[in-house]
Amino acid sequence: MADPRYATLANLLIEHSTTLQEGEHVLIEGFDMPSEMIIELVKAAQNVGGNAHVALRDSRVLRQLQAGGSDASFEVWGAYDNERMKQMDAYIGLRGSHNVSEMSDIEPSRQQSWGKRYMSPVHMNQRLNHTKWCVLRWPTPSMAQLAGMSTEAFEDFYFDVCTLDYGRMAAAAQGLVNVMSATDKVHIQGPNDTDLTFSIKDIQVQPCCGNHNIPDGEVFTAPVKDSVNGIMHYNTPTIYRGHSFENVRLEFKDGKIVGFDADQGAEHLAGIFDTDEGSRYIGEFAIGFNPYIKEPMKDILFDEKIAGSLHFTPGNSYDDACNTNKSEVHWDMVLIQREDYGGGTISFDDEVIRQYGIFTHPELLDLNPENLSSEACAAV
Repeated sequence: MADPRYATLANLLIEHSTTLQEGEHVLIEGFDMPSEMIIELVKAAQNVGGNAHVALRDSRVLRQLQAGGSDASFEVWGAYDNERMKQMDAYIGLRGSHNVSEMSDIEPSRQQSWGKRYMSPVHMNQRLNHTKWCVLRWPTPSMAQLAGMSTEAFEDFYFDVCTLDYGRMAAAAQGLVNVMSATDKVHIQGPNDTDLTFSIKDIQVQPCCGNHNIPDGEVFTAPVKDSVNGIMHYNTPTIYRGHSFENVRLEFKDGKIVGFDADQGAEHLAGIFDTDEGSRYIGEFAIGFNPYIKEPMKDILFDEKIAGSLHFTPGNSYDDACNTNKSEVHWDMVLIQREDYGGGTISFDDEVIRQYGIFTHPELLDLNPENLSSEACAAV
């Protein structure tokens, strides 16, 4: 018998996240997933009159396809998956992982070729811009280990945080959308030597409240491409291209990354930031506020939503908050500004709007944890 929480999550993904309608087609792509959850998603899609299509992936098989694949194989693989994606109205990606470092020993040249010939056309271009999409992780013992939790405790945490009332969260987030939309200059100060300025003038602002990611809880935009100056010193561990990084420090001049270092993973940074011209510019600036996600677990779909955090993303910008920067890279890295992580402030046009992870602007108080936890994020 399937866990009843599977059906709750499936209905949320179909009815809220992708708003699947009668006659529409949804691609359900599962990575290292139990069939029971895929079946519940298929049922939920069929219950609203939608047409479900399924692709099941195994991370070890994908590793070998990437590690030994030729440019020609990536071209054909990308072409036929892209054609399928063109037929879809919606996409749901459920990404489990038995080993978060599965891709760590793939040669960078193969990763870059796969990104250019598969990831960019299928996901960065077609899926992101032409479907109603939602991506989420699936709880595995590997994820529980990263979170420092037992498998059972992590599963309970996962379903609590993934099945919030995101409609109520969206209402609370609208104030931040309004304030950011009226902002020109942003100033970020934080622990270590973080001191960064940039403009977000005339860049679209988008709320994320269960539509594209589960779990969710952020509002994002992008900096004016050449406006970023100063230093960003991230304090949250991250995994990218199968490698672990800690305390990544970036130095910016006129929008471009001109210096970089890290306490762990520094030897891999040059390969990432030299991927293409856009990989040294920022494609996203976002503020996270999910009250139930408080500690990093090296999984960006969770970590970028941490209460009191922000993420500042080298690489590709989204079309719905576009600063013209395009890249195969999109690396969300997180700075937590709560007092227990060293503090910090975000200022809009010289007014502090969040201090030590707590919103101080009068239009944003509903986004503070005590308000979201008790009202907007009551469990479904």
